[in-house]
Amino acid sequence: MSVPYETAAYEPAESPESPEEHLARLLGRALNSFDLPDETIGRLDCALAYDSSLHSAHHSAGLHRETYRHTWLLADGSAVTLSELVHNTGPDGHLEHEVYVDEEELRAATSRLPLPPDTPDFELPVLVQSPPVSELRHAYVPDDSADHARRLLRRAENPDPPDSDLAALLLRSALAHEITQAFGRPFRAGRQAGLSYALYEHAFLLRDGREVSLWEVEHTATPDGRHMCEVYASEEAAREAMERRAAALG
Repeated sequence: MSVPYETAAYEPAESPESPEEHLARLLGRALNSFDLPDETIGRLDCALAYDSSLHSAHHSAGLHRETYRHTWLLADGSAVTLSELVHNTGPDGHLEHEVYVDEEELRAATSRLPLPPDTPDFELPVLVQSPPVSELRHAYVPDDSADHARRLLRRAENPDPPDSDLAALLLRSALAHEITQAFGRPFRAGRQAGLSYALYEHAFLLRDGREVSLWEVEHTATPDGRHMCEVYASEEAAREAMERRAAALG
């Protein structure tokens, strides 16, 4: 088996693509993209990441056929896979691309080609990790999440923010995030009546399916009562810091 020379159509783009751009490129070259169910395409609107892998290949007497698996990780932890059939068995010998949701349809399409059935000569695993829905604690939204982590860490005023390794991890691989308020209530203690604070969890979904949270405390437990923001790597550390500040004002 030899590798075909014409590979530009399905090599990765020169710069990293977003999941939306990758889908658009796949559908743009597929002859039958209009046959895909609207429901499937609609689900891919919320894709967080994608991976493509060569599934099978067969070359014979100048003719070749490859099948690729394109898998997208969705915000709810599930995954959607589309199968792409690429071949040069048409009358003019040009590359043709077809895309399928169903494995039976893919097998039927390959059986029409003047090549042996699609029994993989080799198979490579799909690399996108898709954690089960039950493992995801949050309803994530892809919205430039690495930049959100950067801005959150930048406004932290505490002397002991999350370490540089955690910060680098978020800036490198955060795909989506969700912000939830853990609690917020007036806090009356010590000399300063009307002291207030609120605790927010900034949860991030990483490329490998892990979830990492930063905990933000917004409070007025300062000598002059001004508003202050602190960021910690755990809820426990955030609560302990708030208790120390309240006690110091007592």
